[in-house]
Amino acid sequence: MATEHREQELADAALRIVARDGLAALSFRAVASESGWSLGAVQKAFTSKRELIAATLRRAEQSTETAAGPPAQPDLRTWLSRLVLGALPLDAERRAAVVVGTAFADQAAFDDDIAAAIRVRNDGIRSQLERLCAWRRTEGELHARLSDAQIVRALLAFAGGLAAELLYTPADPAAITDLVENTVTALLAD
Repeated sequence: MATEHREQELADAALRIVARDGLAALSFRAVASESGWSLGAVQKAFTSKRELIAATLRRAEQSTETAAGPPAQPDLRTWLSRLVLGALPLDAERRAAVVVGTAFADQAAFDDDIAAAIRVRNDGIRSQLERLCAWRRTEGELHARLSDAQIVRALLAFAGGLAAELLYTPADPAAITDLVENTVTALLAD
């Protein structure tokens, strides 16, 4: 248990490094310095940089769970809007999460393991959202012309693009909320 706790602590330190300085700054020495653990302790916990990166990615996935409330409550449009808004870099914590996600996504083009991990997570998210849309469609709430898969792909593309843009072009949160709500409404329109 102590080893697992140390690995989480080291992965948290690695996340802070990536959020602050990018994935290229991640090294055993940087993690040792950030965490206060010795270089030997970091090397004992992770036998390679690849293992350190994998643990950091797993920790990032655990720390970015979005709390949009119970699925489709009070209605699908409101819930999806909350989901997107929760994933946008509108405060320091969410900005760090988007920076980390972007750093890993950029590296995925060159690292098959990172690409596979991101693909599995994205496929799971997409599948859950498609099932949610299908459920709301059978309940009579969703009448959109777009298929459930099209709605989800468009929603995720919109959220990802907007999140990336907000990293370099901050915007008024009220204007972003309006944009998100109007976009979700348009995606769900019949």
